[in-house]
Amino acid sequence: MNRRRWVSLLATLGCLLMLVRTGTTVEAQPSTSARFTPAEFVYEAGPADNPLKGLVPYQGPHPDRFPYSMEFNYLPLSAIVKGPGQYEWRAFEQILNDVASRGHQTVTRIFLEYPGKEGVIPTFLVEGGLKVHRYLNTNTAPFPPAAIETPDYGDPNLRKVMTDFITAWGKRYDGDPRLAYITAGMLGTWGEWHTYPKTELWASKEVQKEVLDAFDRSFRKTPVLLRYPAGKDDYLYTDSTPYRFGYHDDSFAHSTLDTGRPEDEWYFWPKMKTARLSDRWQTAPIGGEIRPEVWGCCFDEKPCTEASQSFDECRDVTHATWLMDTGMNQEQPSPDRYARAVKAVQKMGYDFEVTRAGGEAQADGSARVDVTLTNRGIAPFYHHGWAAELLLIHDGKVFKRIATDWSPREILPGESKTFQATIDAASVDQGEFELQLVIPNPMKGGRPLRFANRGSDATTGALTLGAFAK
Repeated sequence: MNRRRWVSLLATLGCLLMLVRTGTTVEAQPSTSARFTPAEFVYEAGPADNPLKGLVPYQGPHPDRFPYSMEFNYLPLSAIVKGPGQYEWRAFEQILNDVASRGHQTVTRIFLEYPGKEGVIPTFLVEGGLKVHRYLNTNTAPFPPAAIETPDYGDPNLRKVMTDFITAWGKRYDGDPRLAYITAGMLGTWGEWHTYPKTELWASKEVQKEVLDAFDRSFRKTPVLLRYPAGKDDYLYTDSTPYRFGYHDDSFAHSTLDTGRPEDEWYFWPKMKTARLSDRWQTAPIGGEIRPEVWGCCFDEKPCTEASQSFDECRDVTHATWLMDTGMNQEQPSPDRYARAVKAVQKMGYDFEVTRAGGEAQADGSARVDVTLTNRGIAPFYHHGWAAELLLIHDGKVFKRIATDWSPREILPGESKTFQATIDAASVDQGEFELQLVIPNPMKGGRPLRFANRGSDATTGALTLGAFAK
């Protein structure tokens, strides 16, 4: 086909693409034999298991209890650090690869103390003189008290081992598509940044800052979340406001919202407000864990305990993107609980609707395509490495993939962004075509992002923008 005919054809196609906005079907001009039928864009909430959002069970959950796209597991520091600067990554790789084998991504943490477990602290540190406090930890609900070993966090060798490990961890895994989120861990019981009730054993602000600085230097792509928000006047925690980190509330729907009572000032959202971090969700994720006392029943119509806080209100106030949860996987939920949970979880995190598409011919014979994404969710999309593709489909097969730099990152709730790409003349041949949009998961075999549009394919996530023939 000569260039003049291409220019004429694409000019006609461009004009027809513009009519996506109006939903009008237009017959092609006889001289080009081209016709375009735009898709109808209808909002439909994205699925509860869209990637990088929703409920997160522990690794290897029952596959049919509740939809999910991530799994959680954590490791003791001793599983990886075998000596100064000596790392064995096999145990961590096993977690990542097992979770990825199901098309899921991993939320993880490294810890140095755990009730009921021994050998958590690298042996070479203990043999080198690290002081270890052994006692009965009574802050283990809903499980019974258990023996615990808390290291002396002020020990210079331990401090260097922690920061060196974080540096090596980031060098090897920052931006790894198998990793969804990291909770900072390292310090405190379960790596949750407290040694309650033995608060005298807690790490100093100087040690805390060393850990935060190491994470800040080492993880620039994979989101890192901290357990406790703290400003410059916090009596227990170092000021974390200058960092880029998100935060995780591990007592979600139980000790989340502000009650107005002074004794509840330690609740998650009061601490976020005190630290002036109420808007942090706009740039970094909010995650956490549903408190065991309200597992499962937090999705019921009536509160299950006097301490229950509304899941929907907690979600909307905090702008939570993900939450660890065991309740929906312990046993088969009732149909009512399941339905209410799906609806509640769909509203977590991002939710991208294609609201407009169009295009026009260019002077060089190419066609420009533009697509508008609107975020109907309560939070942005936080991850690097995700980019949209345009697909030309012929006879049900992909005829042409057109890479773009369209990233869903940082489109705030209620806001829209219009993306543009160019299809050159050589991309289209005679025949029947569909133009589709897809945002593939950069992890091989991972779930694609599905749009909040009726017709977003359940397997590929692809959404048809329009159909044309020439």
